[in-house]
Amino acid sequence: MYYKYSVFGRVHSHNGSVTMKYCLCSTSPRRRELLKLIIPEFEIRPSGAERPIPSGMAPEESCVMLSLHKLPPRAEAGAVFICADTIVSVDGVQLGKPSSPGQAAEMLSLLSGRSHKVTTGYAIACGDLILKGYENTTVFFGNMSPEDIAAYVATGEPMDKAGAYGIQGLASRFIRGIEGDYFNVVGLPVYSLYHTLKSHDLIR
Repeated sequence: MYYKYSVFGRVHSHNGSVTMKYCLCSTSPRRRELLKLIIPEFEIRPSGAERPIPSGMAPEESCVMLSLHKLPPRAEAGAVFICADTIVSVDGVQLGKPSSPGQAAEMLSLLSGRSHKVTTGYAIACGDLILKGYENTTVFFGNMSPEDIAAYVATGEPMDKAGAYGIQGLASRFIRGIEGDYFNVVGLPVYSLYHTLKSHDLIR
């Protein structure tokens, strides 16, 4: 849903130029590094407790809704808030972050030797302007033996990642290829987010 744009959320400096304060509603180090490619300086404003994946929704709807829930309840003058959420889906099953090593192993077994979809949704708030969007990427996994899965889970890398793997990390040895935006799989669709911000004059 889009709301009418207003100048609330912008701050004018003494010389009349427009400045912005940006806030990322995430503690993810991956999203932090990716957002720096678009916005060099921003604050970290954690959104609080994680919500479960909504049932009965497509992953595109789920990740956008989760992103919208991360936005602050009240607008803050001079601030642009950016939130995101990533979901891995295969065979109609939507996977978030594993809650235990055993669940991580189950997720990886489900992904082994096949393709799956990674969807990252985002929400942006600036005053009474709310924007949302998402990006899909297809990831092709090679076969993982039970020993491969056990060794990878033992590294601890899967535990804070949707689908129980990090494409930019040790899991790269099991990924045959992708179709779509690589950064979307890491956790933030850089191209889509950048052009959404730019098209609404939220960055220069």
